Amino acid sequence: MFQSFEMSTSPDTGAPRLAALRAEMAAQGLDAFLVPRADAHQGENVAPRDERLAWLTGFTGSAGFCVVLAGEAGVFIDGRYTLQVRNQVDTEVFTPVDWTEIQVGDWLAERLETGVVGFDPWLHTPAEIAKLEKALDGVELRPVANAVDAVWEDQPQPPAEPIVEHPLEFAGESAADKAARLAKELREKGAAAAVLTLPDSVAWLLNIRGADIARTPVPHLFAILHDDGRVDLFGQPRPAPVEITLMAEFEGALKALQGKVALHKGTAPVWVAERLDHVEIVDHEPVRLPKARKNAAEIEGARTAHRRDGAAMAEFLCWLDSAAPSGELTEIAIVKELEARRRATNQLKDISFETISGSGPNGAIVHYRVTEQSDRTLVPGELMLVDSGGQYADGTTDVTRTMATGPVDPDAARAFTLVLEGMIAISRLRWPEGLGGAHLDALARAPLWSAGFDYAHGTGHGVGAYLGVHEGPQSLSRRSTVAFEPGMILSNEPGYYREGAFGIRIENLVVVEEPTTPEGGDQPMLSFETLTLVPIDRRLIQPHLLGAAERDWLDSYHARVLAEIGPLVSPETRDWLTAACAPLTD
Repeated sequence: MFQSFEMSTSPDTGAPRLAALRAEMAAQGLDAFLVPRADAHQGENVAPRDERLAWLTGFTGSAGFCVVLAGEAGVFIDGRYTLQVRNQVDTEVFTPVDWTEIQVGDWLAERLETGVVGFDPWLHTPAEIAKLEKALDGVELRPVANAVDAVWEDQPQPPAEPIVEHPLEFAGESAADKAARLAKELREKGAAAAVLTLPDSVAWLLNIRGADIARTPVPHLFAILHDDGRVDLFGQPRPAPVEITLMAEFEGALKALQGKVALHKGTAPVWVAERLDHVEIVDHEPVRLPKARKNAAEIEGARTAHRRDGAAMAEFLCWLDSAAPSGELTEIAIVKELEARRRATNQLKDISFETISGSGPNGAIVHYRVTEQSDRTLVPGELMLVDSGGQYADGTTDVTRTMATGPVDPDAARAFTLVLEGMIAISRLRWPEGLGGAHLDALARAPLWSAGFDYAHGTGHGVGAYLGVHEGPQSLSRRSTVAFEPGMILSNEPGYYREGAFGIRIENLVVVEEPTTPEGGDQPMLSFETLTLVPIDRRLIQPHLLGAAERDWLDSYHARVLAEIGPLVSPETRDWLTAACAPLTD
């Protein structure tokens, strides 16, 4: 089990910590220092030891960056965190910067014509530093010992939680077979080895799981996959079913490699690339695509996990419907109740991410995380947005539902229906092979666009098999051209957010099916199978906005939910589910 750690941060801690960092920067002769939310593995979630951005600024979002100069400190965030960052940081000493509009290099170039910018080579990739070097002509980018670590007095130790074997019945392929298959691909590329730095890649390859970071069951390990199928592991010592070599030996092992070496420059740390300067680097990560293409055992595991999770969600939604009118429910109470329902399955390993429980205006904060300070009491009549998921040995779930808690505002119901139209459009889609998220994303937005609305996040992300709830390389977004392939699991989650009023998001997980040729057609087409089995709140739907095909899809979906989930829930919840899954009427 991941060991939790409570970090003391608030807007009040920002100024003194920033002052201490600047003193360290001066001692190192630095004019600027980069503080990303990152670790040596470039994971979305980081261990307490690596929460440098949160410790310094107070900002706890899952993506961000701080650039500290002597007289200014910019905190870079995207559209998901525009509201959150202003609530968490001291804006007297930190300046929020929209990362989607202003790039780090451009911002720095306007403020620094010459000088030295320090960075921790473990926390940045070669691609990232190359981009900064191009933007910062005349400025030296210098790898240095981490300046935050030098002033963070009670910084936690590196994680080293026990590692466990992932059963073959869920993995669907032995570690030896995976290694042999990928080694053959390395030989075909003329590479003698591949250096793996992504924890989920290492975990998938070796059929192991860990608990070094919260909510994602992976160990922090580096690996070298050789072209003969051998795998060398490096990391902190701990109980494990595999042999682990101490990190002190990693540098020597890298320098001993010969020939072409595969390394993904977009995710590997600069430190690793620097130790491979004697070989030709092939910019390639051999595990990501095979891992994304789920095999039959992994897909069947996902189906089973979603049925179990759907039953827990149904129990929760039944409870919420009865408790919401009281006017006494808080966002934190809702989080606790939902986790308790999942734990009651006796198969939950962990939740798959921190539950988003946003009532009323808090629902408009896309990646809102309720705290004791922000906790609201749900007012009957407000929209309630809950985005949550579970980690089970047979699969990872992620589902968002937006619920009515009383009389429905027609304006909110219209927006909800437009979001639902976009979600159904993706669910029903057929498309030719070779297309990726950039080709499909607009279809989810079209109903909202027709009304002058949009949302500032991608429509969907990849999902792992008892691994990361966010998994690349595929995504359903306008920035991704990675072609969708059978077996890939993605989220389908359009939304709409009205600041100060409400947030709406409807999310199902889907898996790409094998291509088939539609009746009367002449080309094979890919399609999605919906995995999530949770009713969608019919009280928020304006039926006249839906076409006949959309209504048919919704009624069919609800009939399937009732058929598969109904036998798994309590009699009380079965009655509630029957009503919640009834055919849509005008």
